[in-house]
Amino acid sequence: MKHEATLPSAGAQSVDRALSLVSLIGRHSGAGLSLSAIVDHTGLHKATVRRLLLALMRAGLVEQAGESRTYHLGEEAYLLGLLAQNRHGLLPQAIDSLRRLARETGDAAFVSVRRGLHAACLHREDGGHPIRTYALMPGAHHPLGVGAGSLAMLAALPVDEAEAVMDANRAEMEAIYPRLSRDRLRALLAETRDSGVALNPGLIFEDSWGLGVALRGPHGQLVGALSLAAVESRMKHPRRDDLARALKDEGRVVERRLAAGAAPETQDEGTRR
Repeated sequence: MKHEATLPSAGAQSVDRALSLVSLIGRHSGAGLSLSAIVDHTGLHKATVRRLLLALMRAGLVEQAGESRTYHLGEEAYLLGLLAQNRHGLLPQAIDSLRRLARETGDAAFVSVRRGLHAACLHREDGGHPIRTYALMPGAHHPLGVGAGSLAMLAALPVDEAEAVMDANRAEMEAIYPRLSRDRLRALLAETRDSGVALNPGLIFEDSWGLGVALRGPHGQLVGALSLAAVESRMKHPRRDDLARALKDEGRVVERRLAAGAAPETQDEGTRR
């Protein structure tokens, strides 16, 4: 009887520990965590950590990098996050702002989130202007700093963390995005931090310009970015200033909704703030 009585407690403890590992690895999923680092963070025995990690890997919630042997969130964790986003994610809070931006500017509006060392586009809302840029599509992943929304998120990080991200992405950036040198990226980051709006002046795809603003959650944490993309002729001054103001306005709307935990609006989309 004693053995039967202790089983639920032991099982619950294992579940609690496994979920704690998922949360820990998720907070470090960009760079990953080594086995020894996880042991240090948790205070658990190495054998216990290894057993839990193997179970999480079988479930697809955790994966191990081939060369570094560090642990990262797995594909199943990503898929579960996508399934949860309609209830808890950024997109429901941002969709009305995206639609307003696209409708009122005629350009393409986007919401993106950080995923480790990269930015992922969650949604694209096309405006009515017939000349469009297709540089960014839903599901696309780029290193942080590549594209206006991605650049806004990188600039919103503490300087030392932004530098660490650029270090980790150096090989990919040099191989795929040679126009975005480290010095050029640092200059763009400085401009973004100064103005509060990121500008991509056609550095990824020629004649595809973008503006982006970072979004912060109720506790000041980075949660994503709003951005606009258009051909160069539609991003010249003074129109660019108008677009930047519209982005900032809608960014504040989304942040207020995140802070309030509001449900998506159901009234007519024409209703302004």
